Order: sequence, then C-alpha cells, then structure tokens
Amino acid sequence: MGVVESVRQVTIEKAPSGVGALAGGVIGGVAGSNVGGGKGATIGSVLGAVAGGVAGQAIEGGVGRKSGLEITVKLDNGELRAITQEADESFKPGERVRLLSGSGVTRVSH
Repeated sequence: MGVVESVRQVTIEKAPSGVGALAGGVIGGVAGSNVGGGKGATIGSVLGAVAGGVAGQAIEGGVGRKSGLEITVKLDNGELRAITQEADESFKPGERVRLLSGSGVTRVSH
C-alpha cells in the first residue's frame, strides 16, 4: 500500500516482433511479381517486397502504441516506486493505492 506522489502521461510502445515487415514483404513480393514479365517481374517482385516490408513495419508500429501513465507511488515503508501501465484507470496525487505484483509485472490499483 502507498500514496500516489505524481502521475505523468506517457506512450507505451510494444517492441516490434517483425511479423508486420515479414508479412508485408511477402505480400508485396507476390504482388510485384505480377508486374510485367521476365526481368520486369523480378524487379517488380524485389521492389514490391521492399515496399511491403516497410509498410508492414509501419502498420505494426502504429498498432503497438497505447496511452499510458507513469505513476510514482510512495510506499508505506518509505520506498518510492515508479510504475508504467496502460491508462485504463485514473490516479491523482494524494490517493491511497495498492501495488499488485505477479508474473514479473506490477500494477497500481485503487
């Protein structure tokens, strides 16, 4: 248990897995291979794969961003902790809260 010292808005970014870039590259490569014939198809395939990979990475990056809060809590034992979590609850300085921990994750809760 503790008391909220401060609350700050942050953006939480999920680390990219590479799946978006890989999938985009495959789809772009297949689509690009349908352009022209012979060397044109090969060039189209390469360019399509590169463009698809870049687009897939950008899409994956945008999906992995969430609004979050950095909540600084002064625990009853005097220890100061800063917890970053999704902004699914609101907190105000001076509020009494509890820290819930499990599986290597800590959350602030009312």
